[in-house]
Amino acid sequence: MAKYCPECGGELRYDSGHKAYSCLSCGLTFLPQELIEAWETAKSRRDEEEKRRQERRDYLKWWLRSRDEKKRG
Repeated sequence: MAKYCPECGGELRYDSGHKAYSCLSCGLTFLPQELIEAWETAKSRRDEEEKRRQERRDYLKWWLRSRDEKKRG
């Protein structure tokens, strides 16, 4: 498992007494299953943001093309 906080990117430490991971930076605490779910949520959020960035780049590229190029497709 990765050892970074899905919220802030800080280092996580495992507390065997509580059987939970705690972020040394922001203080959030995650049970193992909660941590997996948080990583999955963060990954899907990053994927969606990257998709939106790519759509904006594609639109800008299209916008900057000349009229003749746009007519051709």
